[in-house]
Amino acid sequence: MSLETLWLALLGLLLAGYFTLGGYDHGVQMLSPFLGTAGGTSSGTSGGTPTGPRERNAALDALAPFFLGNEVWLVAFAGVTFGAFPHLEGSLLSGLYPLIVAILVGLVLGGAAVQLRGRSRDPRALRRWNALVVLGGALPAVCWGIVVGLLLHGVPRRADGSFHIGAGDVFAPFALTCGIATALLFAGHGAAFVALRSEPELAATARRMGATLVAAAGVAGALALVLSLFGAGASMTRPGTSAVLFALVEAALAAGWWHLTRGNDALAFTATCAATALPVLLVGAGQYPYLLVASSGAGITVADAVADRATLKLLTGFGVVVVPVILAYQAWSWWAFRGRTGRRHPNYF
Repeated sequence: MSLETLWLALLGLLLAGYFTLGGYDHGVQMLSPFLGTAGGTSSGTSGGTPTGPRERNAALDALAPFFLGNEVWLVAFAGVTFGAFPHLEGSLLSGLYPLIVAILVGLVLGGAAVQLRGRSRDPRALRRWNALVVLGGALPAVCWGIVVGLLLHGVPRRADGSFHIGAGDVFAPFALTCGIATALLFAGHGAAFVALRSEPELAATARRMGATLVAAAGVAGALALVLSLFGAGASMTRPGTSAVLFALVEAALAAGWWHLTRGNDALAFTATCAATALPVLLVGAGQYPYLLVASSGAGITVADAVADRATLKLLTGFGVVVVPVILAYQAWSWWAFRGRTGRRHPNYF
């Protein structure tokens, strides 16, 4: 395997890892107002004064040990893009700048709101924080879906070779369908996570909600396929590979729905993990050898985007260390906080 192929695979692995692990972060945030709250009392003090009662959110309890830690995959993805694919980074960030900013705004708002809602005792303020928690999950989910839709469809390329998107591209039917499908998928993935991590009563509610959301994501994905068949959707350089991968996405969603309806929480979560990771492979393998496809037919290939061989060799030394550390951290966190909420970790936001 060449260094270029190795780093392309690593880039895809990191983004798929973020979609899988960060995806349930966003999903739980979107569903948190609908998955049960209970009164709780904080035992801490602030300046010698008890912090007093606060509203406990059971869905966020399940997420608490992993919250924000999963974003390390996004940071690593950005680092690899900057270091190993500098020509892609220049075109991608400038072309998708409004969506990238919206994703970052959502991440900051959601992270702050989750932390601050746990310190609020005013019901009106709590409602505002809850709304921002939902927005912080939904905005990145929808925007990531639109990004995937634009990459599948192809983005407009200017005469100087730069890429640029406008409102017409973002709000095109295919891009919006991909955004809605991704938001539904992340929400269903978050519900499967809550079902896996929560006490029986909440888990049952999460299963019912997750089954509905996963089925809806499958329908939205089928609509995206119909748009593609009529020439208004994806423009793939490898249609055979793309068809197989799309079928695998739908199969993973069907498996997730099946296991959610039957209470097989671990298998349901495994299926939704696969469903969130496969769109990354669809973009990479379905568009190969292009990394960024233009709607006019030209684009940036892997060879065009990758750094020189000397840089890749230098970066490989760091990658050999950093990637196993990330994987080890994720494995340790899941092992340390295994089990359902309330049995292994009583703390909550």
